Amino acid sequence: MDIEKTIENCEIYLKQIKQYEPEPYYVNYFFNKYINSINDTFNGIFEEGNRDFGLFISEKISQKNFDKKAKMKNDQNAIKFSEWYSIKYNQEHESPYPNFIKKIWQFKNKFEKLPKIKIMIRASDRYKDDIYQQIKVNLSNEKLRSKEELGIEINRQLPIFLEIINRKRDKKNEPKVGETQVMASTFLDFEECNDIEIAYASEIYIPVMRRLVEESRKKIKELTTWK
Repeated sequence: MDIEKTIENCEIYLKQIKQYEPEPYYVNYFFNKYINSINDTFNGIFEEGNRDFGLFISEKISQKNFDKKAKMKNDQNAIKFSEWYSIKYNQEHESPYPNFIKKIWQFKNKFEKLPKIKIMIRASDRYKDDIYQQIKVNLSNEKLRSKEELGIEINRQLPIFLEIINRKRDKKNEPKVGETQVMASTFLDFEECNDIEIAYASEIYIPVMRRLVEESRKKIKELTTWK
């Protein structure tokens, strides 16, 4: 598996998510593909490990069957790599947004679907602890019926949203949000991860994947080089 290609696919799907915001049907479609490419990326790390440690795993590779074969062959370096990877993986997912992507990835692997997407409005320029407000619109076959209908609902809820967010901004001496500085985006609630913006979380996660790949390759090289 070409790991560079799987990460490139994630970047392509991220662009498509941003392009179709806040259309829940297409965001869901491309976010599914994004999550699948994350899975391919991490399995690709263990494919490279399988090759470099010489485990000769014949079936589709995952960390689970990598561990099984490493223990069967009593390959201590391969076992060390998998243990190191688990620690590194957990460290990379301590922050809220990577943790959200991890939980979504685990959920999708188990249930083969994503939680239901919701549309919310937010300030175009984010500040810490900004509030978001859900926009309820009727969908037809999981798609927005029209941009005009969404616009009408946004305008209806905009005064309340601006009042609440600007009250918070005033207390923190942050810039006030105007009517033209609000946008609609797709969000998910999942377990303890509340109101997570899909595109923003996906964008933040790409450097996480790159670090895991780069540092995994260094660790594999360290453990397979004769000293």
